[in-house]
Amino acid sequence: MLRRLCKDQPATFAFTPKNLEWAQGQISKYPEGRQASAVIPLLFRAQEQEGWLTRPAIEHVADMLGMAHIRALEVATFYFMFQLQPVGSVAHIQICGTTSCMICGAEELIEVCKELIAPEPHTLSADGRFSWEEVECIGACANAPAINIGKDYYEDLTADKLRAMIARFSQGEVPVPGSQNGRYSSEPLNGLTALKEFESGRTQYNASVQRAVDIGDTIRRIDGTEVPILTPWRRKPEAEVAPAADATGSDKH
Repeated sequence: MLRRLCKDQPATFAFTPKNLEWAQGQISKYPEGRQASAVIPLLFRAQEQEGWLTRPAIEHVADMLGMAHIRALEVATFYFMFQLQPVGSVAHIQICGTTSCMICGAEELIEVCKELIAPEPHTLSADGRFSWEEVECIGACANAPAINIGKDYYEDLTADKLRAMIARFSQGEVPVPGSQNGRYSSEPLNGLTALKEFESGRTQYNASVQRAVDIGDTIRRIDGTEVPILTPWRRKPEAEVAPAADATGSDKH
């Protein structure tokens, strides 16, 4: 599929102060001369902030990383996670249509989106709040069929479950990501048959879903919502570092 930038573009782009701080934290992961390695997370953050990835945003990220604009454009136009035209302000639903999901009901999910959102992909719903598209494998084959909204996966779906999910989004709710039929991870539908000792220490939700719920970092709508800045690898400014104790246990002055 040929992916081109939208012909209607805003004049400028700038990260919000919080997102700029987050972006600088991401850049700090990489040694001098390797800052371009942060291009994907920065482009994705720009997309989360604006709702879609604009040309000024792509070029702004390239400038931050010392990259030629064409290099950042190559990344943005290659990956389907980047939306190069306006999408629904509440949710852009990416439906996996590859083999496992197709066998397990992806076509029924597509029909729901055609009915409730728009007959054609990459088309805004009448209220501008939703859009959808079919994509290639999103790596959730064991829990097919699955969809992707932003960075969140919703798995083990049926047409009725997707219909109910869209209704909840419409009412301002944010359904918890992950399996939608009660499955904890990728175990058989009838439960674990081995390694049952691991059940005792599990959290309410599985892995990244639990982390996202804990810090409030699930789907972000275009409403300026920002989440905590988590950059534990960054060295704290000296003013924030507590005085070290000497060998006798007393504080240095």
